[in-house]
Amino acid sequence: MRESLEFAVVWVLVGFMRLLPRPVARAFGASIGALAWQAVPRLRQVGLRNLELAFPQWSSTEREQTLRRLYRNLGWQLAEFCQMPKYTPENTRPFICYEGLENYLDARNKGKGVLIVTGHLGAWELSSFYHSLMGYAMSMVIRRLDNPRVDKMVNDIRCAHGNRVLHKDDFARGLLGAMRQGETVGILMDTNMTPPQGVFVPFFGKPACTASGLARVALKTGAAVLPGFMLWEEAEKKYVLHFGEEIPFERTGNDEADAVTNTARCTAAIEDYVRRYPDQWLWVHRRWKTRPEGENSVY
Repeated sequence: MRESLEFAVVWVLVGFMRLLPRPVARAFGASIGALAWQAVPRLRQVGLRNLELAFPQWSSTEREQTLRRLYRNLGWQLAEFCQMPKYTPENTRPFICYEGLENYLDARNKGKGVLIVTGHLGAWELSSFYHSLMGYAMSMVIRRLDNPRVDKMVNDIRCAHGNRVLHKDDFARGLLGAMRQGETVGILMDTNMTPPQGVFVPFFGKPACTASGLARVALKTGAAVLPGFMLWEEAEKKYVLHFGEEIPFERTGNDEADAVTNTARCTAAIEDYVRRYPDQWLWVHRRWKTRPEGENSVY
């Protein structure tokens, strides 16, 4: 009964926001974000604490303003997700474009597969969807949603133009197979992990337990690795799908040390983008929850 009710609520919300003109849907989404700011104080406190850890030099006002803009951006992403089934290459031209597409194409043309380092920054749902809309279908490593009907509905939207989902419970085999076929896979690398799947690498100067699977697969297959993020550019009033230059991997022959070193390089690439777009990263996630042995919790 509960699953059916959850599905009905999500289905109605998505259907309603899809019917709205895009500017109205975004305004409605921003209102939902503002409501969430007020309604869930626990997440607000986590966000402010994370900003304190990452930007200790900022004032409390700067942190609060940044976090408020994040909630607005999350509301916008909800609106974009609901609108995505209406999008075409033509009608998205006024508000979405690429930067650095040549970096992606160069990596793909090497023929050993492409691993996209990405995270919960900007419009991450829209990024892979748009890339497939423009003819570059890819796979995404995701966690199954608790409600299977909602999970199917969300994945149907994500995969409308050829994308595939690889579930975290069997992603290693899927990743290796995709790289053997020369495919592209995007991996969200900015969530808290636990050992042994996670290794500690610096993130904003603090050890953060981070998934090392991408680095291990790249070392094994020779796949190209580069960062990719779809970010809202306020000056241009549009989303820009940025592909950075390929991340050079170190290969010393020590598999474990190389996995840590290259996971750190990927994490540094994520941090670089977060620093440039701080109001677009998911600060409400407890990124530093897992601590090295002997360290106290930061939350």
